[in-house]
Amino acid sequence: MTEDGFLRPALSALVPYEPGMPVEEVQRELGLARVIKLASNEGPYGPFPAALEAMARNAGDLNRYPDGGAYRLRGALAERHGVRFEEIAVGAGADGVIDCLSQAVLGPGDEIVCGWPSFPSYVIYAVKLGAEPVKVPLVEDRYSLAALLDAVTPRTKLVYICNPNNPTGTMNVRHELDAYFERVPEHVLTVVDQAYFEYIDESDYPDAIEEHFKAGRRVLVVRTFSKIYGLAGLRVGYGVGPAEIVTAVGKVRRAFDISTQAQAAAVASLGDDQELARRRAANRGGRDELAQILRRHGFDPPGPAVGNFLYAHAGEDAQILFEALLREGVIVRPLGGFGAPGAIRITVGTPDEHDFLDRALGRVTTKTIT
Repeated sequence: MTEDGFLRPALSALVPYEPGMPVEEVQRELGLARVIKLASNEGPYGPFPAALEAMARNAGDLNRYPDGGAYRLRGALAERHGVRFEEIAVGAGADGVIDCLSQAVLGPGDEIVCGWPSFPSYVIYAVKLGAEPVKVPLVEDRYSLAALLDAVTPRTKLVYICNPNNPTGTMNVRHELDAYFERVPEHVLTVVDQAYFEYIDESDYPDAIEEHFKAGRRVLVVRTFSKIYGLAGLRVGYGVGPAEIVTAVGKVRRAFDISTQAQAAAVASLGDDQELARRRAANRGGRDELAQILRRHGFDPPGPAVGNFLYAHAGEDAQILFEALLREGVIVRPLGGFGAPGAIRITVGTPDEHDFLDRALGRVTTKTIT
């Protein structure tokens, strides 16, 4: 691909992120009357009512470009978190913030450190820029923060802590992050990815904005509206971090990558703590139900899982189980691209979707899943 030198050599090693299959395509290809998608960690509920109203109010202005600086959104987020406007970065999802951060920070010869298996964008964006990803194996399906620190070198610029980890769903507790930040070298920027923050009510789960950024640590905390807020289709996320990092992220971000509707919906979603609590409780019950279903069919999800998804080992090649479930009308996520070719990830759905999954697993033979 790069023999003539026209394309950058770094691209030859790049494996693009593979999104989950769309329901309509599976229905068309396999001729199925019903297909459910439990693959992409979307919330099972739509946008908040206030977000829908805000989008309707702004629909007549879609002939105009969005606010390239996301002024209202950044201001609302700064107020909610008690930080300065200049400390709020925005992007097209949390993934967009990570992409822009990578562009602003990484170059050939630089290193990033992350656990593995984990969210593949950390690795993809580093490779894309000619940087080297250092993948630290998980310990019992959890990030080992001590092992991350041991992997840091003078060339390390970014260390990613995915908490809870996607795809395993496990978390690092408060004292582990405290100990990490006591030891991490000053030349490293730590990225704490808390995309599933609002789902979690564990007392030992740390709020990295309150406990580490506000304590003066060199950290960028990343969150999103794609999960519990039900705005995955609009792509809006943000980071809270040092003003100089936020400024650098803004320099490489495309001016209009967060649409008018996305900004309006995100602002309108903030402050409805009652609905957040309702969805958090529903997710907790749904996650317990999903775990029971998986165990009934011979799987043992690691835990405690705290997000809106579960991880399951499925033999040497999870693609076999993925394809068997696909033929039954259930889309799950095979995890080869995440560094776990023998595992799948299943998103918490509605009770009806869980029942559909339960029956589909019952039709999949024991030979297929062992």
